[in-house]
Amino acid sequence: MQIVVVGCGVSGLSSAIRLQEGGHEVRIWTRDVPPNITSNIAAAIWHPYKAFPIDRVVGWGQRTYAVLRELAQTPATGVTLTEGLEVYREPVDDPWWRDCIEHFRRATPEELGSEYKDGYVFDSAVVETPIYLTYLISRFQGLGGVIEQREVTSLSDPLAQSDIVVNCTGLGARTLLDDAELFPIRGQILRTTRPDIERIMLDEDEEYGVTYVVPRSGDCILGGTAQVGNWSLEPSNEDAAGIIDRCSHLAPAVRGVTVLEQLVGLRPGRTTVRLEVEKAADGKLVVHNYGHGGAGITLSWGCAEEVSGLVQAHADNP
Repeated sequence: MQIVVVGCGVSGLSSAIRLQEGGHEVRIWTRDVPPNITSNIAAAIWHPYKAFPIDRVVGWGQRTYAVLRELAQTPATGVTLTEGLEVYREPVDDPWWRDCIEHFRRATPEELGSEYKDGYVFDSAVVETPIYLTYLISRFQGLGGVIEQREVTSLSDPLAQSDIVVNCTGLGARTLLDDAELFPIRGQILRTTRPDIERIMLDEDEEYGVTYVVPRSGDCILGGTAQVGNWSLEPSNEDAAGIIDRCSHLAPAVRGVTVLEQLVGLRPGRTTVRLEVEKAADGKLVVHNYGHGGAGITLSWGCAEEVSGLVQAHADNP
């Protein structure tokens, strides 16, 4: 079966690969290609963040973590398994996503330091998006996939050439589908030289400022911001100064790093992830897969496998 996937971010590529593995002929239509997409800018760790509904996110996240564990066995993927330490200024319960992972424990007083009262250490993965997206494209094309760089202003265009279209346009679906539920969550990060830190460190206190330190193979990502409704793609010096200050408190080893680059991306926020089937007027099929908030990487393979399952169900019972 011939399928067009619209969008070449992590959701589009993961969905396209799973569809190919299901025996379908897949083309990707996309206005922009990596590295000029939001997925390239992500700090890209496994961590369910600003994605709903929780019951579906747990399943998608659990499956994606299992796939990332497999991919981490191949260095060329850019996936590395690591621990995350998340800290809090007040006592907290276990996170709702606790059952997605195998290893989880409460942080020790030594790990928390004097500024934090609670926290936990958990399984995670770092996904270096410049490497990972190159790997996904190579895998897609190696399976016979074709990427066509073209702007899609209406799903009627791909539907004119294919009986099934998978919509992975992220925030672009706001305009493409007039989906008013979508909104930007502006994220600014700093790419720096690598400090002497071996695990991810997180502080999600939004009143203080969402803060994370993500060491990678040759550099480090410091973040961040989560500015709902802010469409600006311009780096802010004020935001950058705040990120450095907060990260230095979270991880003192950050002090003295050199900032190599400032990056801004817009997360596709939505009240719920939209992963569902829609029948077009002519009986053709659209599968929507967008609105993953700050958890695009975290949910990618679980969502891709559900997309593939929905397409297969349609093929079996058209």
